[in-house]
Amino acid sequence: MTSVNADTVLYSILALVIIENALEIYISLRQVKVYRNARKVPEELTSHMGEATFDKARKYGLDNENFGIFKALLMDVLLLCLELYLGLIAIIWQVSVDVVNRLQWDASNEILVSCVFVLISNLMSTCKSLPFKIYKIFVLEELHGFNKQTAGFFAWDQVKGFLVTQVVMVPITAAIIFIVQRGGDNFFIWLWVFTGVISLVLLTIYPIFIAPLFDKYTPLEDGPLRKSIEDLAASLKFPLTKLYVVEGSKRSSHSNAYFYGLWNSKRIVLFDTLLLNKGKADDTDLTDDEKGKGCTNEEVLAVLGHELGHWKLGHVTKNIVIMEVHLLLMFLVFGYLFKYAPFYEALGFQPGTRPILVGLLIVFTYVMAPYNAIINFAMTILSRRFEYQADEFAHSLGFEEQLGRALIKLNLDNLGFPVYDWLYSTWNHSHPTLLQRLARLKELGKAKKQQ
Repeated sequence: MTSVNADTVLYSILALVIIENALEIYISLRQVKVYRNARKVPEELTSHMGEATFDKARKYGLDNENFGIFKALLMDVLLLCLELYLGLIAIIWQVSVDVVNRLQWDASNEILVSCVFVLISNLMSTCKSLPFKIYKIFVLEELHGFNKQTAGFFAWDQVKGFLVTQVVMVPITAAIIFIVQRGGDNFFIWLWVFTGVISLVLLTIYPIFIAPLFDKYTPLEDGPLRKSIEDLAASLKFPLTKLYVVEGSKRSSHSNAYFYGLWNSKRIVLFDTLLLNKGKADDTDLTDDEKGKGCTNEEVLAVLGHELGHWKLGHVTKNIVIMEVHLLLMFLVFGYLFKYAPFYEALGFQPGTRPILVGLLIVFTYVMAPYNAIINFAMTILSRRFEYQADEFAHSLGFEEQLGRALIKLNLDNLGFPVYDWLYSTWNHSHPTLLQRLARLKELGKAKKQQ
């Protein structure tokens, strides 16, 4: 490979960072303009969404978008470019070497130094993002009525999150360095196999062992809803083994539902905020604002019909296959480029110092940035297609009206704004907008009547 000046590499990386973020900010500013100018409830929602709720959703969306732009400018442009220009990554690496020496370990062991590097980098990253998390939760979300966290709950949540991340990342880091060092010329294949296996393991253990560390999961109580869900799963031959309600209301008033698990052991999780009155038979302990929020049993079934549609149509498997092919390509490029000296010198490393972990960071984050942008956009388009297909599946189960009502309720409960700039929506939304989904359900209903 033809060598270029390290400064040229550095300025190219800085240019990529600035261009990528400039594009994101431009697209966000288009949506900010929509938030500022939209004043009329869309005709399709006039019977469901009052002007006061529309205005609340508009202000919530505007505040979130402005916050996102400010964060991008400060964190992803100013601070990141400054860190790259000053060679912060090389400084952290040298600090890691010094720590290993002080502990009287072998500083020539790249695995040990890399593990310390991960710990220090993650600690710094956590400290940098903490003020933004605090503002997001305790100012922005609090202002709009979504935050349910206390300061103590938040602090303990952050500590647990940091510790769990290190417990997972440090051994994986050690294994990656070992594979690259010992894997020979085709190490990228072994690295790909390893990450594929690890991904499946994490998909299996996360909801069983890790997620309960952060939220309380309880079996859905016996009753009409549980019976209906079990009947729906059985009719689709969905291998349901557990049915949980997660106490998401301790964290936020946003709603969700999902399933997880591999092969013949699937679990369904419902947020308590998804259920009408949090699924409680007695609503005396709920606030007036909480009463009546959430979905009825039929609407919950419609939401699950959509989620099970993803399973029935093989969307999860397709996504896994796509991402595995994507990873193989990324590792192939890494294997070809990671020994290229100017990459390391551009970030402040002395000639001859080429840490494997830093090479992985450079190739995956910066060299492949244009490719990553393209693949992410393609996956966003594919995701929207899958969402339409899952809606169509739920419709085929007879949930046309129930799904439409559920989508509207979830949008209202989450203060989702129904009007979007076309470019913003195309670039960012993994789901079709509410109006697009309602229009599609209406088309499906008309087609069914004409049959």
